[in-house]
Amino acid sequence: MAIKVLVVDDSAFFRRRVAEILNAHPDLQVVGDAVNGKDAVDKTKSLRPDVVTMDIEMPVMDGITAVRHIMKESPTPIIMFSSLTHDGAKATLDALEAGALDFLPKKFEDIAKDKKEGTKVLQDRVHALGRRSGMMRRPVRAPSSTLTSSTSTRTPTSSLSRPTSGISARSTTSSLSNNLGRPSISRSNVARKSSGKSYKLLAIGTSTGGPVALQKVLTSLPSNFNLPIILVQHMPAAFTPAFAVRLNSLCKISVKEAEHGDVLRPGVAYLAPGGKQMLIEGRAPNATIKILEDNSAKMTYKPSVDLSFGSAAKIYGGDVLGVILTGMGADGREGSRMLKQRGGKIWAQDEQSCVVYGMPQAVTVAGIAEENISLDEMGPAILKELNYG
Repeated sequence: MAIKVLVVDDSAFFRRRVAEILNAHPDLQVVGDAVNGKDAVDKTKSLRPDVVTMDIEMPVMDGITAVRHIMKESPTPIIMFSSLTHDGAKATLDALEAGALDFLPKKFEDIAKDKKEGTKVLQDRVHALGRRSGMMRRPVRAPSSTLTSSTSTRTPTSSLSRPTSGISARSTTSSLSNNLGRPSISRSNVARKSSGKSYKLLAIGTSTGGPVALQKVLTSLPSNFNLPIILVQHMPAAFTPAFAVRLNSLCKISVKEAEHGDVLRPGVAYLAPGGKQMLIEGRAPNATIKILEDNSAKMTYKPSVDLSFGSAAKIYGGDVLGVILTGMGADGREGSRMLKQRGGKIWAQDEQSCVVYGMPQAVTVAGIAEENISLDEMGPAILKELNYG
């Protein structure tokens, strides 16, 4: 059965363009369109699409407000279209906080080298979200406006005010067993104890669904967290500065967009800049960050989890806890393999709590992930492993 899509935009030209692209995919069907946020809310109720594509700036009701209404009244996977500007980045992050699961730039040429590739990216993203539509749950109260702050004033919090990416966070015991033909390695419902292993770095990689997942994990860490953290989130260059500022305003630890020459310090999370590569060089405990421009057509992901994790393996050896969160594709598999070969520990988010079970599945199927952990439990599990209570 085809995945049903509702296209929302105040531009008739853009609605037609998106509809043509999606209808060209054999598994996608545009079942309607909407000209503003209010129209989108009403048609989501009546048409019951599997996925909604949503513009941000529209008359009558903007896209962010529409997302909040949809997630409250008829939860549906939503992908936002946004401009690659500072204001566009902040608005997109607001939309993700309100319940949207993914985003793409309105100018398809900003995400692909040609029209064909841009078309495929859009189709693949919508298709991936459509496969998760049956797992949506009714969210709790919409997040407060304090989460939209762009200042660096601390507002410590230990949990999000919205559900885990709109998806149930149950353990993946049966699904992994069925999908992989092997017993699940999830220990989500088992009393957890520290392995006793020592660490010098926490490394986290993610993509689709990552902004909310990272916020969920990082806000659970205490101000006295004693490891440096590297964060690799697939995100455009215009978005990472605003995302780092937002995380820094919400977390007890410090979060910053990584800069060339930064010395890795305990209690600081370094977010890889969009469109570039982040490597680690030097020696622990005074290792530094190296930021590289990457104009190569060979690298699909900029930043790349594989490259960052691989460099961490060279500098820290096995003293790394690597975590792969929700995301499309398999980026992070080979970097995680390198960490594991040197004695590092790799955890993956479980299928049920992922927006897209791609990256975590890749490290799980390859036998690299030691555990599959729900997003709700990932932060507490990290703290338990590191002997925080």
